[in-house]
Amino acid sequence: MSSTLPTSAPGTAADTPAATPARTKPGFHPEIEGLRAVAVALVAVYHIWFGRVSGGVDVFLLLTGFLITGSLLRMVENHGRVRFGAFWGRLFKRLYPPVGLVLLAVLGATWLWLPEPRWRGTLGEVLAAAFYAENWKLAFSAVDYLDRAELPSPVQHIWSLSIQGQFYVLWAVLIAVAGAVALRLRTRVRTGVLVVCLTVFAGSLAYSVVRTATDQAWAYFDLGARLWEFALGGLLALALPSVRLPRGLRVLLGWVGLLALIACGALFDVSTMFPGYVALWPVGAAILVLLAGTTGHPLAVDRFLTARPLAALGGVSYALYLWHWPVLIVYLALTGRSVATLPGGLLVLALSLGLAVLTRILLEKPVNAFTTPRTHPGWAVTVVAVCLTPVLVVSLLWAYRLDTRETITVTAENVADYPGARVLDPSFPASSVPERPVVPRPADARDDLPHTYADECHAPLEQTEARVCVSGPADADRSIAVVGASRSAHWYPALREIADERGWRVYNLTKSSCQFSTDTPYTVDGQVYTQCERWRENAMRRLTSLRPDAVLTSSTRALPDGGERAFPGFADRWRQLAEVGIDVLGVRDLPRVPTDGASCVATREPDRCVFDPSYEHTPTDPARALDGVPDTVALLDLTPRVCPDGRCPAVIGNVLVYRDTSHLTATYARTLAPALATEIDRVTGW
Repeated sequence: MSSTLPTSAPGTAADTPAATPARTKPGFHPEIEGLRAVAVALVAVYHIWFGRVSGGVDVFLLLTGFLITGSLLRMVENHGRVRFGAFWGRLFKRLYPPVGLVLLAVLGATWLWLPEPRWRGTLGEVLAAAFYAENWKLAFSAVDYLDRAELPSPVQHIWSLSIQGQFYVLWAVLIAVAGAVALRLRTRVRTGVLVVCLTVFAGSLAYSVVRTATDQAWAYFDLGARLWEFALGGLLALALPSVRLPRGLRVLLGWVGLLALIACGALFDVSTMFPGYVALWPVGAAILVLLAGTTGHPLAVDRFLTARPLAALGGVSYALYLWHWPVLIVYLALTGRSVATLPGGLLVLALSLGLAVLTRILLEKPVNAFTTPRTHPGWAVTVVAVCLTPVLVVSLLWAYRLDTRETITVTAENVADYPGARVLDPSFPASSVPERPVVPRPADARDDLPHTYADECHAPLEQTEARVCVSGPADADRSIAVVGASRSAHWYPALREIADERGWRVYNLTKSSCQFSTDTPYTVDGQVYTQCERWRENAMRRLTSLRPDAVLTSSTRALPDGGERAFPGFADRWRQLAEVGIDVLGVRDLPRVPTDGASCVATREPDRCVFDPSYEHTPTDPARALDGVPDTVALLDLTPRVCPDGRCPAVIGNVLVYRDTSHLTATYARTLAPALATEIDRVTGW
């Protein structure tokens, strides 16, 4: 998860990057440029070298609320209303030119350097970023297991800029309403704005705390869970002119605030704990710096924050933030690393800073100089359209090209060209398989899913209802239920092939990241996965009611950090099934591969994409060592049909095996039907 840099309201300190020793007019805070520079430096350093976030985004949101609230308040006090066209026009004609340039550059870099499986996802996020909806795109992705497995996109960092854009629209309306009500009631406009800020702050913070505790992945990108930070900035804008503190205390507060901000990323795992009450730490640190203000004291923090180097960095901080993330992602993609080396990171930082300076000089300043005298809102619309149109045209045409390419599917007519796992059968003449394009295409691999996903039969992370999807005749002689996590669900296409041929009935009860066990489940963030606990108890009740002949589920788990285990909770659940007369077909988990097979095939010859599974698999099936396994459990191992001879090829029989690093493509799974049928017949005698 990453953060983005806010722009300022027109007429605020961001328009004057040069440092000055003290406040020269009301509402002018020269230390803000330095604070912005420190925040963006922290964000970049933590992204580049530590692969995590620093809390800088919370500072940016506070500053945005502080500056925008002051700007809108002055507008209402001076004009009696919010001049929406002028306000939004000045903001968006300054926001869009750098964003449009970076998005176009991302599209070019994606085509040149990112593997084909990344294209479709990047195009979707570029479009979302262009319309200030990237935070919602990521929020939905954050609660979707398949998207969570993807590497970050080159525009993921624009999520907070999207939140800011939404804030600009919402806050202008709220302040306008507050001003109108205040004028009608013949009270001060500041009083109305104060009520709005207090109400939003209290409501949003309460929501943020609750939402972060129950669904942190969603809350991180949720505007409602972030509004309190903007509102707190607004409260500070209202209160700061009346605050009078001793000079010595201000000197102390300034340094405490700056040091607390620098320490935030080291003390807290921001990406898994924010934006609940813990976000008060970086926000509070920034407030201390603003309370300190410009003291003129030679040892005060404002002397550091208003120094020319920091002022210069603050002046390009918006462009620097926009550039550093895509440059980093391209570097990581080209080097195959998850975090940068010291020299590599310095190269990323230098290149990003150079691009930021050029963007400031060659784009932002000329556009500002051209548009500032032209105050009609139509000019702002024109600027936005000029910046947005190339991004939309390139993205939509590219997406259309991907969607309309001829697709190849494996059918009875071309199975000789695309045998998949069948080529591993000793009786199959492997030498007769001709060279053909791999199916599915690497760009389409992420979407090659069991149809249970499209039919909403597979429960996403937040769902607790155990929805059952059924195929096959009601009077079938045999019935099997596929139950468990997504790595149980990827066997469904193979089982469905068998069932359709034999007239069996198949039930599907699967849920992302939820093993069918009695062990306490945890999320990737280390929290108890309560939705899984509730879902699998509901699933057990549904199975007790349905009484299938057997349940097909995972018997081991290949762990993301390496190794393979069979947990006691598996055997506990199997005993519960035995008590209600349901047999178990325990399928050994497949090895995870260290590199996305689709991306590997997209960038090199398939025969060079072969992985060693020893890191993931133990020499013997650990499920066979579990205590208390009932006689109603049969253990199956199809690993040799995916990783023959102790190696895991990305392509077998012209079919792409893995759609990511841990799940089979539905196409390859269907080619496993004969092998799975043989195993089922062997252990059941059906």
